[in-house]
Order: sequence, then structure tokens, then C-alpha cells
Amino acid sequence: MDPIALRDIIRSGLLSFPVTPFDADDRFNPSAFSAHLEWLSPHKIAGLIVAGGTGELFSLTPAEVVEVVKTARAAQPGQPVIAGCGYGTRMACDMAQGIEAAGGDGILLLPHYLIGAPQDGIEAHIRTVCNATNMGVIVYNRGQSVVSADTLARLAEECPNLIGFKDGTGDIDTVRRITIGLGDRLAYVGGMPTHELFAQAFRGAGVDTYSSAVFNFVPETALEFHAAFQAGDDVKCERMLTDFYYPFARVRDRKTGYAVSAIKAGVALRGFDTGPVRSPLTDLTGEEREMLKAVIGDRR
Repeated sequence: MDPIALRDIIRSGLLSFPVTPFDADDRFNPSAFSAHLEWLSPHKIAGLIVAGGTGELFSLTPAEVVEVVKTARAAQPGQPVIAGCGYGTRMACDMAQGIEAAGGDGILLLPHYLIGAPQDGIEAHIRTVCNATNMGVIVYNRGQSVVSADTLARLAEECPNLIGFKDGTGDIDTVRRITIGLGDRLAYVGGMPTHELFAQAFRGAGVDTYSSAVFNFVPETALEFHAAFQAGDDVKCERMLTDFYYPFARVRDRKTGYAVSAIKAGVALRGFDTGPVRSPLTDLTGEEREMLKAVIGDRR
């Protein structure tokens, strides 16, 4: 897909952040992944971000990421497929090229591996990855990889396939400097954990869409909230936050890493074979799964 066309599609609606299922031998389970994507397919979204944070990119091998992309492309051939990509610069370039060859439309560039880096180093990393692929690239500010507004402006000028900026830091000041400075040059995506909790605040900073992890197991609820968010219906948003999202967050916040584990548990409660999360994450306890089941209730 042409990167500019992808950018415009991203702006049009909610983005899905599917989990990556594993089998009993801790291998990627393509049939379970396809079944889950097919269940979600009747619901209108702007695209899939597979093998991302919710999809446990940090625990996948590069070869597994390629298999995830191939499976997503086969399961939803008409849907834009964006894949997580990261680690060191050379590995990120190789991953991007593998994703492109597998039929991916774009990458979400997660932080480089482990070490902190200065702005010029982060800039060089992003530029090199952009130059390694023809796909659209979305930069994800989080962890140890945070670009400044000035850095991103230079990259947007030099890299035509840099099409998006996603924030997972909550630094509204930087986000606002970026959205004001770059205007419609980029698509802006909210990327805080359970971003619905932050969506209204980010909207005020110029971020008009986001990726939803809860869409994995309550797609109709996720789309209902997104529609209210887009319509500026803050009364409805706040009611849904009170009734569902904050109770969900209380389960999610019980242990580090549950922002992923609770989503995978929610998918399993819908009857899908997800397998466990990979270490160093841990799964919800039986008691916590019952708590989550109660939060979900009859929501769809």
C-alpha cells in the first residue's frame, strides 16, 4: 500500500492491536490467530497492528513476526496490516524488509533495544529504518526511545514514508508541539496502555485516533466508545469509562505486565485458544480471571 494512502486510512478510524496466540509447545499458533481475526473481521476498523506491544513483539523472533504478518494478510486480505518492528538498527531493518516481503503495509517502530541514546542517535536509527523499506513507518515514542518535536520534524522532511507518530509516554507537551508543528503531515495515534482512559486528553493535543487493545475481546464496546469519542460525546465516554474501562484497569493494574496479560485473558474468556503469555510476563491467576470475567459481563 502506498504510504500516504495508509496514513490517510489510519486517520479514519480505530486501530486493532491483536494478541499473538501460542500453542502447547510455545510456538506461534496461526490457526488460532486466524480464528480470532475472522471473529473480529465484521467490525469496521482502520487497520491491524500485529506483533505490537499487545502482540508480544518483545518475545517474538523475527521469523515469527513474519509468520504473524503472513497469517494476518491471509485472514484479512482487505485490511491494512501494520507490524511491530524494533530492536537494534540492523535487526530492525532486516525485520522491516521481512515484513514487507510477507505482505505487510507498514511498520510500527518500537524502541531500539535496551540502551538509552541521544537524540542524534535515535534520529539516525529511525532514518536508517525508513530508508530500508518502502512501507509506511509509524514512530512509537515510549520507553528509552523518545523523539523530540525538532527531531521528528527533520525526519518528516527527509523520509517521505514516515507517515505516523504514536505516543505511549503521556507527555502532552511534546505531543502538542509535534501535532502543531507537523500538522497533517503525519497521522497521530494514541498509544497509552488502555488508551481509552487517555483519549479525551490526547484529543485536545491533536491526536484523533488510537489503537485499542480491548477491541480484542469486546469489539462492539470498543467501537461504541470510539464513536462517542469521535462525536465529542464526553458524557457517554465518561459513562463508559466508569462502567467498563476503569474496572478493567483495576484488574490490569494488579501486576506489572498485565496490560498485555489481561487482554490475552479476555480473548481466552471469549473462547479462543490463546495459550499463555511468554515470560517474562505472567498470566492472570484464576481469581483474577474471574474478576475480569465479571468486568466483561455481557459486553460484546
